[in-house]
Amino acid sequence: MLWTVLFALLLILVLQTQMFVCLKELRTRHSTLSLSSSSSRSSSSSSSYNKTQQRLPGAIIIGVRKGGTRALLEMLNLHPDVEVAKAEVHYFNVEEHYRRGLDWYRSQMPLTSSGQLTLEKTPGYFASPPVPERVWNMNPAVRLLLIVRDPAVRLISDYTQVLHNRLTRHKPYQPLEELLLHNGQIDPGYKALQRSLYYHHLTQWLDVFPKKQIHVVDGDALIRDPFPELRKAERFLKLSPRINPDNFYYNTTKGFYCLLSDGHDKCLDESKGRPHAPLSAQALRKLCRYFEQPNKMFFQMIGRSFSWC
Repeated sequence: MLWTVLFALLLILVLQTQMFVCLKELRTRHSTLSLSSSSSRSSSSSSSYNKTQQRLPGAIIIGVRKGGTRALLEMLNLHPDVEVAKAEVHYFNVEEHYRRGLDWYRSQMPLTSSGQLTLEKTPGYFASPPVPERVWNMNPAVRLLLIVRDPAVRLISDYTQVLHNRLTRHKPYQPLEELLLHNGQIDPGYKALQRSLYYHHLTQWLDVFPKKQIHVVDGDALIRDPFPELRKAERFLKLSPRINPDNFYYNTTKGFYCLLSDGHDKCLDESKGRPHAPLSAQALRKLCRYFEQPNKMFFQMIGRSFSWC
């Protein structure tokens, strides 16, 4: 009887030892799998963080039309941390596009990594009343760039582009002076004139966005010497200073600066620098007088002035 009891006790000890070894092996395997899974998740998370994807813009060039928006976009695209939408999207100012929603808008953007800035430009945004609130609803923190030039010169350039487009399609178009003047006086209903009333349109933006989120670029200075204006834009966009004077050279044939990057040069297309349509000196003086008060109001709003007209 005693030997039976001793044998049973010995068998229990052997079984307990085996169970302990098995449990230890299971715990070791579980720990290894957990570490592997955690490492995999961490790697996946890091990969997801760094991967390129289409993002909504963190900055938008909102205008003005014929103010130098394309030049500003191409010059900012020299920065390695900036990726730009190649075409004007017209999301916020075209109802058909806006109804498609933010997913459609995002699909128009370039691929960027997490540390890069997505930049879009549509100059039609500036003078479109519904746009400021729509942009705010997308992103209240978005940074806005507004490039302006002499409003009289901008108007003539605006007319010149429309004239060129009409002639290309073999359609007639009135001379500028006929559109600009009515009974010898400036016609306030002329749309190209209205687009040059910067103070009026900026008021609508400042009703929605704080002034610190709108940076005004001097379009005339950008043409004369791009670098100083771009350095200011880099600071406003919180970008490291990576664009430098060596990125530009003056093309005497075209009459404006072209871009240099990684040994490659790029000039804006032939529509830039196109000769302006004629306007008599008398009509130009009337136009400049008409803009005197609106320009003063604009200067007061932005806290700086320009030598216009």
